[in-house]
Amino acid sequence: MTAETPKITALTPAQAAKILATAGSRRITEAMVRADIEAGAPTNADGTVNLMHYTAWLVREAAHGD
Repeated sequence: MTAETPKITALTPAQAAKILATAGSRRITEAMVRADIEAGAPTNADGTVNLMHYTAWLVREAAHGD
């Protein structure tokens, strides 16, 4: 892992959006990730996003029809 390689346990919302947009078929933006954070998506104490925790939150939200 190089200094430029982001850690999936500590991503900025912009990094999380970029990874999710690349991996999936849906369009996702930094603003969408930030809106999810405002809606209760989990973050680390420093405001970064753990991609695994965020993905699990998205799955729970989808299961509830949100």
